[in-house]
Amino acid sequence: MPDQIRYDLLTQKALRGVVRTVLSDAAKKGLPGDHHFYIGFDTHAAGVRLSERLRTQYPEQMTIILQHQYWDLIVSETGFEVGLSFGGIPEKLTVPFDAINSFFDPSVQFGLQFEEVTEGQDNSVAANAQDKGEKKRAAPAPRTPAPPAPVAAADSEPKPTRPAGSGEVVRLDRFRKK
Repeated sequence: MPDQIRYDLLTQKALRGVVRTVLSDAAKKGLPGDHHFYIGFDTHAAGVRLSERLRTQYPEQMTIILQHQYWDLIVSETGFEVGLSFGGIPEKLTVPFDAINSFFDPSVQFGLQFEEVTEGQDNSVAANAQDKGEKKRAAPAPRTPAPPAPVAAADSEPKPTRPAGSGEVVRLDRFRKK
């Protein structure tokens, strides 16, 4: 197969840059207005640091909410650190941007979903379809994100509900040939 531009990887990197920029602004200036973030991530991804207690409670996926009670939000080029309280116990989490699989701001119905794509992956389904002359149509992206997976929130923070409406989720499948 000839060398191809990996638009799927480039798009993911750019969208993760959006998350980095938003979190950097929140670290410097706080959250403006009603903005708050649901951030879902793979708890076993490389570079994720959290207590064994939380890793046991959320063995695969964890969604945190940055809204009222978080502290020491530090954002780097590769990820972020934040302090949150779980069951009355303060915890410090470190999450690389590559571990994030969803980001949602319910105040403006904006969401991103990331899929695990690796450099070596060749999108063989798309390649096979093209080789056989088949045309595959990409499934339309849902208008609103699925409800977040298990949510870990600060103790006294009310669990926010998603306002009704139709925000658009940008799914990377939308940009891939099928």
